Amino acid sequence: MDNNRIIIIGAGVSGMSAGIYGQMNGFRTQILEMHTMPGGQCTAWEREGYRFDHCLHWLIGTRSSVFHDIWKETHVITDSVRIVDNDIHTFLCDDTWGDFIIYTDIDRWQEYLIAMAPEDEKSIRKMCRQMKMGAKLEPFYSAPELRKFPDYFKAFYKNRELLFLLNRLSKISARDYFNSLKLKNPVLLYFLNRLYGEKNYSALIVVMMLGWFHARNAGYLIGGSLPLSQRMAERYLGLGGELLMRKKVGRIIVRNGHAVGVQLTDGSVYEADYIISAADGHSTIFDMLEGRYITPKFEEAYSRWELYDPFVQVAFGIKEKLISKAVVTTYLKEKFRIGSLEVNYGYSIYNQSAIDPTLAPENKTSIVLRFDTAWEHWENITPGEYIRRKEEIREKAAEILEYHYPGVRDKIAVINISTPLTLTKFTGVWKGAYEGFLPTGNMIRKTLPNTLPGLKSFYMIGQWLFPGGGIPPAAQSGKWVMQTICHARKQKFTDK
Repeated sequence: MDNNRIIIIGAGVSGMSAGIYGQMNGFRTQILEMHTMPGGQCTAWEREGYRFDHCLHWLIGTRSSVFHDIWKETHVITDSVRIVDNDIHTFLCDDTWGDFIIYTDIDRWQEYLIAMAPEDEKSIRKMCRQMKMGAKLEPFYSAPELRKFPDYFKAFYKNRELLFLLNRLSKISARDYFNSLKLKNPVLLYFLNRLYGEKNYSALIVVMMLGWFHARNAGYLIGGSLPLSQRMAERYLGLGGELLMRKKVGRIIVRNGHAVGVQLTDGSVYEADYIISAADGHSTIFDMLEGRYITPKFEEAYSRWELYDPFVQVAFGIKEKLISKAVVTTYLKEKFRIGSLEVNYGYSIYNQSAIDPTLAPENKTSIVLRFDTAWEHWENITPGEYIRRKEEIREKAAEILEYHYPGVRDKIAVINISTPLTLTKFTGVWKGAYEGFLPTGNMIRKTLPNTLPGLKSFYMIGQWLFPGGGIPPAAQSGKWVMQTICHARKQKFTDK
């Protein structure tokens, strides 16, 4: 083929996905990555034999669906990858209201909830039934602009009752959904709203997520994020792709309305027939393209749509095996302080090495404490203040861990702290919003286009196009963009 050179900005999941499908379809692709390793936010830190995962706790499509096909095609899942399905999604603890368990098996959870709130049995059964229905929705194979009427008719005919339900849930928040169930038990209402209602999550997200867990289609991949990214990179390179590290793009070069190349921050220039940005959305539009192609929809999104709060992660390597009630335990706190930071939602402790022996040496533990934090606490911090704050966090986090695991403080081998500034430094993510736009209320119905008016041969991919973000839509956007390019060239797309 001629005119088949593609530059992809960013080697995160979406960028590597686009590169893999580009190579499958005969294109010559180059991925330019600002960091020293691929994966973007799908990464981990390795310290003294311990691995501290930053991203992967579960993955939609581990058993079936369009997402599963993508995982197999990109080698996210191979025959050698072991998948674990946890029995407990989250174990919640509250000083006033006690403990609350979210089981991944909806039938088991239903029994647990009815025992807790027998007065709400009818509503609980309705909620659990709808969650099991939510797992049956099959995502579309084709990019939105390539779908035809038969695609929508087939989906509607196959899932008529389900689609009516999901259409209603996509318009309301989780809090509104729980209120519509008319639950009476105060403990049940408290925990459901604290977990999903306070951040105004979309009801659709909550129902479908718990449904996927029930269907055993949202498992955890042993090894976590770092091996996942490495498998994708190996798949891409094995198909003949070119992956260049420490190549930070400063500007997208445009000539006569066509994106024709990129200029790196070191001044070097790379040219191609198509430019695909898998980089941070805000950086792409406002920096690399200098704000010249902003549409009202993008302007609204980046000025008004709510973002995920960034988080701080304090990871501990422990010189013994720690036993936890669940892999994820969330401690709900009101106006809790960690160092000088005020934390509104409490904190979570992830003992992922309880199920993943690759994250720590034998009979030792890799355990992580996380809490949300406002970006405003970090954006203008001075280097001296930053060092002091990290020390405060280190001390308080060790104190918290000692409280939950008495005697553990003397067994800490290593501590690693990741802040919102760590994330922005290595990935460029805007305001530390690790999954982009928050899927609040009916926001789940909104998407951003992957093209910009007045600019040809240019596409954007990645989680900033979809409120809610995450690995699955990011990877899918990489496949979709190659479908779109092949269609425009009147070329048959292949994923084999």
